Amino acid sequence: MEAMQAQSVDVIKRMKEITLVMQTPQQVLEAQGVTSADIEDMLDELQEHVESIDMANDLHSIGGLVPLLGYLKNSDAGIRAKAAEVVATIVQNNPRSQQLVMESNGLEPLLSNFTSDPDVTVRTKALGAISSLIRHNKPGIAAFRLANGYAALRDALSSESVRFQRKALNLIHYLLHENNSDCSIVTELGFPRMMVHLASSEDAEVREAAFRGLLELVQEKANGIHSSLHGEDMKIKQVLEDRIKDIALMSTEDLGAAKEERMLVDSLWNACYNEPSSLREKGLLVMMGEDGPPPDVASKHFEPPLRAWAADKSSKTEKKEKKETPLLLGLGPAPETDNSIQTGSSAGASAKHMNPST
Repeated sequence: MEAMQAQSVDVIKRMKEITLVMQTPQQVLEAQGVTSADIEDMLDELQEHVESIDMANDLHSIGGLVPLLGYLKNSDAGIRAKAAEVVATIVQNNPRSQQLVMESNGLEPLLSNFTSDPDVTVRTKALGAISSLIRHNKPGIAAFRLANGYAALRDALSSESVRFQRKALNLIHYLLHENNSDCSIVTELGFPRMMVHLASSEDAEVREAAFRGLLELVQEKANGIHSSLHGEDMKIKQVLEDRIKDIALMSTEDLGAAKEERMLVDSLWNACYNEPSSLREKGLLVMMGEDGPPPDVASKHFEPPLRAWAADKSSKTEKKEKKETPLLLGLGPAPETDNSIQTGSSAGASAKHMNPST
């Protein structure tokens, strides 16, 4: 115990030393021979220390948070990028530090770097920090929306940087999942068209992230949210058919690596057309040794009228009219199908991958 306490004291002492450096004007540091590379190395060390939630929260107590946020405006791109990385580490899964950064106006320089920094690495790191800062943080999400964050995400999707695209898509998926009403906003901004385009990306993670975003939009459209894919329905079908053809040509090893994409393609097809994709028929959805998707209980046993009936418990008359319709698990009349988008999406459709810092 004493050894652990001594180590903690040593870390705090070192963090205070780093804080002193961060508080020192840059011209003074330069006069003393400190280079930008030295500062980046120092920030690397600080990032290791603040991986501990306690140490992350202590950084503010010892006066280190504000000068760290000041580094987001540094003239050196490497320092701006590294500072954003440290901020992302501090606020990740840490409500207290999220609050402290928000109170210190830390979102403002992050948004500035994300939207307008000339260096794409700085923009990408800033986006990663923003994603960590506003996750499970309602005031942060509200501030992001008010700052035209969605428009900035749209610009990120147009970037040639695959890493930037991935981070933007992952944050979009998270925001749509948390705020269903935002589906209409992203639709009006033209996100469906861009997501359909990125669903054909050569990068597997970009494709998967694009499919997740499209799946969120399709599901909300089916659930009655005021959202439209703005004529992208046929393009989605073409993209899905092309992906199914490519998956069918994959080696066993590649099929294993594409498990997430296989599940997403099937789920999106099911959500759009209320039927399984041909991946199931071809035996390509679940490979030997893999766990299959959860059973689709919702679409088989709760057709849209029944879901509406179940939600309206106040209407006794309607309840009596629906009483003869089987709701329990078991054999029942096969639901009628059509080519419209319905709510019968696979329960395994909502694959959630929300780790923005990756």
